[in-house]
Amino acid sequence: MFLSPEIITLSILNALFLIFGTIAFFNALKIVRFYDKDATTQAQYILEKKSYLSATIIKFIFYVKIPLFIFFIYTLDDLSNILPGAMCAAGVVNATVYGTPLLFLKIINLYIFAFWIELHKEDMENETQPYVKEKFWLYIFAYLFLVAEIVIESVMFGSMDVNSVVDCCGKIFATTSQSYLALLLGAPKTLLLTLFYGLYGIMIVAFVLKNRYLYALSNLFFIALSLITLIAFFGTYIYEQPSHHCPFCLLQSDYHYVGYVLYIMLFLGTFMGILPALLPSKKEKQLFYFKSSLLFNSLYTLLVSLYPLAYYFKNGVWL
Repeated sequence: MFLSPEIITLSILNALFLIFGTIAFFNALKIVRFYDKDATTQAQYILEKKSYLSATIIKFIFYVKIPLFIFFIYTLDDLSNILPGAMCAAGVVNATVYGTPLLFLKIINLYIFAFWIELHKEDMENETQPYVKEKFWLYIFAYLFLVAEIVIESVMFGSMDVNSVVDCCGKIFATTSQSYLALLLGAPKTLLLTLFYGLYGIMIVAFVLKNRYLYALSNLFFIALSLITLIAFFGTYIYEQPSHHCPFCLLQSDYHYVGYVLYIMLFLGTFMGILPALLPSKKEKQLFYFKSSLLFNSLYTLLVSLYPLAYYFKNGVWL
């Protein structure tokens, strides 16, 4: 194990999250078991105070965890300067068996954490607070994922060996290997682009019809398909290299940090797109989610589409 300022910072924050999160977890267990909004007893009054305290703790954790994900990715990229063989965050993720599961878990947690915040807002905007038990049930579920994330992250950093050579992103995302990823990246580009733009078209139809379930479902698929097409096709035009498929190099200064812009837009667009199917919000709030989602998803689609078009107009050929 080795320590860097970034790893120490993440470890300290994780310890704080674990301490305060555990306090909120035990309060949540009491709330989901004994809370009764119609009761006027002293015990009920104490539970209401615990609910406000716990909600404040949870908001603090979740509001910090969301931007902290960006810092985590930055840390991985910075560690690539220490691990031999690593050229970017991809090599660091692949340095241990825990890297890839941790990354996927962090992405899932982003959506869970953000949804809890929106559910809490929805609950607080209603005078009767109808979702108290629901939001604390969700937190109990989220807490287990949070603990799993902290444990796996600690194990991953603890098992890294600075003397061990790791694979670079060129090898990890090589289309000539026999991995499932290579088969996916080697899929016909016409098929991938047809699915990508076709799914975006379905999203627009669902938006016009205001069908929140179709819209949410199309956004779920849009997450996966956007990442696949970014790695397999659009990313190569950002790099202007047909063999460069790394989704992490997009975060570096050589490419103007465009990866941060793309991933943030994709997260905001798909998260807002899923919300209408999950939250029983008022019509005005649902419309806000619809419009915000389509805006960010459209900006993402437009930006990734501009790169191959710009390359073609500049060079007269496709990669």
